[in-house]
Amino acid sequence: MKKIFLVYISLVLFTGMAQAQDDVYPAPAQTRDILIKNGTIHVGNGQVLKNTSILVQQGKITAIGNDLKNENAVVIDASGKQVYPGLIAASTIIGLREVTGSVRGTNDYRELGELNPNVRSVVSYNADSKIINILRSNGILLANIIPQGSLLMGTSSVVQFDAWNWEDAAYKLDGGIHINFPGLLIRRSRFRQNESIADQQKEAMEKVEMLRSFFKEAKAYLAEKNHAVTNLKFEAVKGLYDKSQKLYIHCDIVKEMLVAIDFAKAFGFDVVIVGGSESWRIADLLNQNGIAVILQQLHDLPTLDDDDVDQPFKTPFLLKKAGVLFCINDNDGNTTGRNLAFNAGTSAAYGLNKEEALQAITLDAAKILGISDKTGSLETGKDANIIISTGDVLDMETSVITNALIQGREINLMDKHKQLNERYERKYGIK
Repeated sequence: MKKIFLVYISLVLFTGMAQAQDDVYPAPAQTRDILIKNGTIHVGNGQVLKNTSILVQQGKITAIGNDLKNENAVVIDASGKQVYPGLIAASTIIGLREVTGSVRGTNDYRELGELNPNVRSVVSYNADSKIINILRSNGILLANIIPQGSLLMGTSSVVQFDAWNWEDAAYKLDGGIHINFPGLLIRRSRFRQNESIADQQKEAMEKVEMLRSFFKEAKAYLAEKNHAVTNLKFEAVKGLYDKSQKLYIHCDIVKEMLVAIDFAKAFGFDVVIVGGSESWRIADLLNQNGIAVILQQLHDLPTLDDDDVDQPFKTPFLLKKAGVLFCINDNDGNTTGRNLAFNAGTSAAYGLNKEEALQAITLDAAKILGISDKTGSLETGKDANIIISTGDVLDMETSVITNALIQGREINLMDKHKQLNERYERKYGIK
């Protein structure tokens, strides 16, 4: 009897779990033309076109104008709505981590060891992650998926959020190598009470020298045409030397960024700072050296105790003023990236105008990631990665995404949050 009961319970649980899964599938390739009519078009490069239409054919934007007509097209009426490029999360582990904390089986974003440039984050990307649908509902259609690690973390790839697997999702493969820069701002820690600050600083500088040695050896290895043995780690960074890859250095304080600038000069790498909370202090120097910045988190406290409490909000404006190419990200583990647009909205209240703030999560992010030839703005010839909102996408109160296209495919915007909302509305008789 106990066995029968246990089998019955197992069947009930399995059935419930099956029914609870999201019934959201990748959209088929675009077969019919799509005409988005009479919307307010935010191009992504600072331009705003009112009462304008967009024609999408075979996944591409083929025409933008006021009097577009196509009798065979599927019409999306955007009258009174705002039309934007799909938002881009420039640095995230979405698809590599599903549940934080103790559920280790859902996490696949870190490898052991200090030097892992040959680790490819994209092969661990889970295209079925429930978080992806939530991000799409917030207008985020593409993301740069990065690995984690202690020092030289591996390669990142840009994916689009409408795919069956990582091969389908791949938008730009292995575009960057990532360094988790050794922290040079040493604070007392209960985990390292037996080590002096001097010892910790020495350890950090030893890791910096380890990186220098690695890149010197890699340069020498790649200069030789024939090798008795293939070194996978050196082969993985080949693109840094011919500029087909960028070096993303994760750091925040000025001392760390100065060493990053030195890396750019010494090896000729195309360097991007990820984090850069103190980048405003050396904005002119970053501009002179052509170093871009991915601001990880605006909704945060300042780095140093004597900084203005609203310094993170003002940093985008100061970088813009200095001519630094930058983009805005949402690295908060609690929001899992979905507040990206609202981080940009905050910057619009502290110096940037609305279109500059939008550009920091669309076209400028695409420029940094090396995909601006395909996406980031609503221009003819580019992929039709488009979102339509009832209100200002940067405003938490008015932004409601009603339609979204990825490479011309109109995607389903259902997500777990909406499903649960509907469930409990029915339970309590609200709906």
